[in-house]
Amino acid sequence: MVKAKYLPGWALMLIIAIIASVLSDLVVIGGSNPLEPAVIAIVLGILLCNSGWLPASTSPGIAAFETPLIWGIVLIGAGLDVHNVVSQGWASLAVVLGTMVVGFWSIYFLGKAFGLTQRLSLLLSVGTTICGGSAIAVTAPLIDAKEEETSYAIGTIALWGVVAMMFYPKLFMFIRPGADYVFGLFAGTAVQSTPQAVGAGFIFSELAGDIATAVKLVRNTFIAPVAFAVAIWYAWAVRGRHDEAAVEQEAGRVNWLKGFPWFLFGYFVMVALRSYGFFTELAIESFTSWGKFLILLGMAGIGLNTRFDAFKGIGGKPLVVGFIGAVIIAAAALGLIHVLGVG
Repeated sequence: MVKAKYLPGWALMLIIAIIASVLSDLVVIGGSNPLEPAVIAIVLGILLCNSGWLPASTSPGIAAFETPLIWGIVLIGAGLDVHNVVSQGWASLAVVLGTMVVGFWSIYFLGKAFGLTQRLSLLLSVGTTICGGSAIAVTAPLIDAKEEETSYAIGTIALWGVVAMMFYPKLFMFIRPGADYVFGLFAGTAVQSTPQAVGAGFIFSELAGDIATAVKLVRNTFIAPVAFAVAIWYAWAVRGRHDEAAVEQEAGRVNWLKGFPWFLFGYFVMVALRSYGFFTELAIESFTSWGKFLILLGMAGIGLNTRFDAFKGIGGKPLVVGFIGAVIIAAAALGLIHVLGVG
C-alpha cells in the first residue's frame, strides 16, 4: 500500500512530468522535438528544488522518487527482445567488466594521489563504477567510513551523474547519430547510477534506453560481491588485520537484502515474457508507454533532489576526482567498445 506521506511529492513529480511532456511536444524544429521530456523534467525539478518554494509536505515523496522509477524500469522490460542483444552478449559483458576494473583502480589511485582518505577513495571508486549511491551505502559501513565521507561520495557521484546524463546523449548524437545499441551499452556502462543511466539511454532513443537499462542492471548485480571484496581487502591491506572473522562481523551489520536491487528480477521476467511471445503487441506498447512515463517521473525526482547547497561542503578535491573518474570510465567504455567491435 502506498504511504500517504509520499503522495504530495509524487503529485508534484507527476505535474512536472506532464508539463515536461507538453513543452517537449510544443517545440518542433525540422519536424522533430529536440527538447527531450526527461531533460525538461530534470531542469524544472532542479529549479524548483533550489528556489526554496517546495512545501515540506512534498519532501517524503521526493526522497522516495526511486519507487515509481523502479516500477517504470520493470515495465519497460516488456520492450526489450533478448534476441536483439544475445549476438553481442559476451562482447558487451567484456565491456562492462573491463570498464569496472579499469575505473575502480584508476579512481582509487587518483583519489590517493589527490590526498583523499583511503575510505573516500574507495567510496568514489565503487560509486562511480558500480551503482552510485546504493553501492556507496552498502560499502561505507564495511570500511568504517565517516558520515561526511559517505555524504561527500554520494554528493560527488550524484552531481557528475546528472551532468553525464544531460551531456553524453547530446554529444553522441553529434558524433554517432543512430548508434542506438552502442550508446545504450555505453550509457549502461559509463553513467554512474541506475536512474541516470536509464535516463541517458532514453534521452538518446527508445532502443538505447532499453539497452542501457539491461546493461546497468547487470552491472548492479556486482554490488554485493564487490562491497564484500573491498571489505576484505580493506581489513587486510589498510587496517592491517588478518582476521576474516572481523570482516564477517562487520558484514553482518550491513543490510545486504536492502542493498541488492531485487527489482531487476521483475525487469528480466518482463524481458523473458516479451522475448518468448507471451505479450501481444498492444500489451508491449502499453507496458512500455507506462514504464517510460514512470521513468519520466523519476527524472523529475532526480531534479527535485539536486540541491546545490549540498555540494558546498564537499570541497574541490573530491569533485575533481569524481569528474576525472567519470571521464576515465567513459573513455574505458568507448575504448573497449571500439576494440571489441561492438555495434
